[in-house]
Amino acid sequence: MLDTFWAVIATQLQELRTAKTADDVLRILPSDGDAPAFFAGSGGDETVSDALRTAGWELVWAESSVYYTMRAPDGSMITYIEGDIFPGDRHGNNPGRPAH
Repeated sequence: MLDTFWAVIATQLQELRTAKTADDVLRILPSDGDAPAFFAGSGGDETVSDALRTAGWELVWAESSVYYTMRAPDGSMITYIEGDIFPGDRHGNNPGRPAH
């Protein structure tokens, strides 16, 4: 079962490496109910930011490796907060996400 989990994560990362818009990211990653998208593989070898950099994204702002905003090649943005992913630049704003 763990192998299946990591296979899904590998597929998501591969797709993120070609994501050109925030909408692409939201389509690739499932919602966890608290956020429009969620990346469950944060304990793995590769990160969402690594994959998006490969796709041409740039880091806009970061407080840490688990709280940052990135800009897509088309200018759209996502904010990553501990696995939760929100469209747009949400840094400095409370996204209203309940604590896990």
